Amino acid sequence: MNNLVAAIAAHADGLSDQPFLATAIDGLLLLRSAQARTPSHRIAKPALCVVAQGEKWTSFGSEQHHYRAGEALLVTVEMPSVGQVVRATPQQPFLGLVLELCPRILQEVLEQMPVPPGESPAFEGGARVISAGSLLTDSLTRLVRLLDRPQAVPVVAPLVLREICYELLAGEQGPGIAAMMLAHTRRGRILQAIHLLRLQFARPLGIQALAAVAGLSPSAFHRQFKAVTSLTPIQYQKQLRLLEARRLMQGEWLKAEVAAYATGYRSASQFSRDYVRMFGCPPGRDAKARRPARPDLQRRRRPPLQAQG
Repeated sequence: MNNLVAAIAAHADGLSDQPFLATAIDGLLLLRSAQARTPSHRIAKPALCVVAQGEKWTSFGSEQHHYRAGEALLVTVEMPSVGQVVRATPQQPFLGLVLELCPRILQEVLEQMPVPPGESPAFEGGARVISAGSLLTDSLTRLVRLLDRPQAVPVVAPLVLREICYELLAGEQGPGIAAMMLAHTRRGRILQAIHLLRLQFARPLGIQALAAVAGLSPSAFHRQFKAVTSLTPIQYQKQLRLLEARRLMQGEWLKAEVAAYATGYRSASQFSRDYVRMFGCPPGRDAKARRPARPDLQRRRRPPLQAQG
């Protein structure tokens, strides 16, 4: 793990206010924080989230995962999340990485495995903490060190990414990842419904329609959806709407009422109540506190040019 710490630190030490650094390797983010951070809401994509130094927690619905140096959070389903770095100091900053799981590479590796992992009931949820063993850590270290050789990235990175995918599929978490790729598994059927929900979250989709996509009865769909995401379908859709509304207010400067209706709410007051319940403060105040000054307003506030003498 010391080698991975050094490799991440060599590239992430310049990070200050930004919590992550996008890299030249597609899907690889480096993380650094010199202090504990406030909780952050986002949509978690299927990814491997590794802690090299420090400690963090991430929650999905009612399920919370703590992971520290030498551990990783493996996420196999796209779902709303809340995360927080809880152990970091200027002397020992939090260091980690996020590597998005590429379905194409996983599928190719899965097809080439002599003994593919089977479906296992031991991995029901869409996220779990795993140990970042020496083989996986070595592969991740080599991937990060490729950033020192930009000319090698297009050639070597795909090979190392395949190796990382193999280590994940060959481990005890392999059945859960494999199930993500196979449409006929329970997880695969739920993922089809989640994909529809992600695309049409602003529409009033009922349990009957989502269950039909998954090929399940409404009661079985509700039960299996919650087992995978730790949320009911309605809770999942509501959190998608609130996260998108927050993005619209902060990034596109929409008013709270406009953002509410744009994301499928029919009542601005209900939107405000749900927003406070999720983010802890009213939407207008939250947006004002978090978004930067608008460029057009900054230009308007500039003092007039003095007449040249």
